[in-house]
Amino acid sequence: MPESEEEPTESPADRRRRRARFLRELAEARELRDRVQPRRAKAARLRHAMRMRTFRW
Repeated sequence: MPESEEEPTESPADRRRRRARFLRELAEARELRDRVQPRRAKAARLRHAMRMRTFRW
């Protein structure tokens, strides 16, 4: 079965649960990477802060 096919029987609640699990795992992976590479994490935080400061509404 190709990866692009979605299960037609999946309910919106199942999809939300799967998405929540994915986002939790993503956050966990990011935290782990930040602990392993603190310098890179700090640089990424500073870049993000700069991007937020210069964002125009």
